[in-house]
Order: sequence, then C-alpha cells, then structure tokens
Amino acid sequence: MSESTPYRVQVTAVAEYVAEQSRPQDDHFVFAYHITVLNTGSVRSQLLARHWVITDGNGKMQEVHGQGVVGEQPVLGPGQAFRYTSGCVLATPVGTMQGSYRMRADDGHEFEAEIPAFMLAVPKALH
Repeated sequence: MSESTPYRVQVTAVAEYVAEQSRPQDDHFVFAYHITVLNTGSVRSQLLARHWVITDGNGKMQEVHGQGVVGEQPVLGPGQAFRYTSGCVLATPVGTMQGSYRMRADDGHEFEAEIPAFMLAVPKALH
C-alpha cells in the first residue's frame, strides 16, 4: 500500500469551548474549532465546498452545506496546508462534528476529503 494517490487531503481539527460567549443557563454552548487542511497528494487541488454533520449530546443532528470555508476556496499544492478557525453553537455541553470537503484537482478530478469526527466538550463535562 506504499503507492501514493494523487488525490489525498488530510484534515485535522482541534476544538475549544468559548466560555465568554456561552450561556449554559440558556443551553447555549459556543465552541471554536481550528482546522488544518493538508494536501498530502501529488496534484494541486482546490477546496470547493464543505459538508458538516453536527450532533449534540441529545443526538440531535444538524447538517451544514456551503461553498468554501470562511469565505475562501483555497488552492493547495502538494505539501501545502490551509488553516482556519470557525465556530458552532450547541444546546448541550458535549457534541461531535464530522464531515467532508469537496475538492477539485487541477486535472478536473473531484474527490471528497473526509473530516474525521472530533469532540466538542465543555471542560470537565466528560469524566
């Protein structure tokens, strides 16, 4: 499996609770997440669109679709990374996010870059 694919993008995420914008008494929990999109393939590719699945602690799912990320559709050469920060609001102190980015390589091939699930949690909400 050492053969490399030309179309490969690695996505990593780090989430944090934003206490100063949250109102726990109103079931309003704000989280920021920091994303790194790294082109680990061999072809220059552009991030066209995003698809998020956000699930709160009660199992309520919300899907978000949109063009680009934070108003941009970055183009990444092999080995290049794009980093951005965004946020979401949950009605519970714990939840998860996961999804995918639709990418288009310079040769016109479109592919999905998976965003692995990551946890959103108020500190000490999980034991």
